[in-house]
Amino acid sequence: MQWDVQPIRAALVIVVGVAAGIFSYVVSNAADEAASPVFEPSPAASAAKGEYPVPPPPFSEDIFPCTGCHNSDFPTNPKRRVLRKAHKDIQLHHDEEHRWCLDCHSADNRDLLRSVSGEPMKFEESYRLCGQCHGDKYRDWKAGVHGKRTGEWNGEKQYLLCVHCHNPHSPKFKSIQPMPPPVQPESIR
Repeated sequence: MQWDVQPIRAALVIVVGVAAGIFSYVVSNAADEAASPVFEPSPAASAAKGEYPVPPPPFSEDIFPCTGCHNSDFPTNPKRRVLRKAHKDIQLHHDEEHRWCLDCHSADNRDLLRSVSGEPMKFEESYRLCGQCHGDKYRDWKAGVHGKRTGEWNGEKQYLLCVHCHNPHSPKFKSIQPMPPPVQPESIR
């Protein structure tokens, strides 16, 4: 049996040509991507540039600014204790065995929070404070997986602070009674 190599040779030329074209396309696109990389700012750069725009924290009425009461004459007592006068409505259930008010609130300026290292930060940046202990939630919050973020998928966004959903002093959600199951209407039985 004799084989006609002409059609086989033509098919081979086509296959090699297509493979070369695909290879060329992949290489040229890889070069284009390398020449113009997608810019993804670091979380620190994003925060510094204000790319985490947030609404003001939901303070209780007549509680902010804190310096309204906690002025320079107000004594600072760093000792862990039950508050019997002001803030007696606050129940600390947030690692209460190891935490105290001044672990998060600045003793020097009560209108600010403080990081673990003592760096002052505004209440509008409280996500940074929370992120020190809750790194996985902070990462997810920045990515829009945890918490609420509104805006355009490829444009401006607004993030809600952790305290818009969680009470910072008692962050666990309270149990709720489930709703009853739906009832099938009589008309479609």
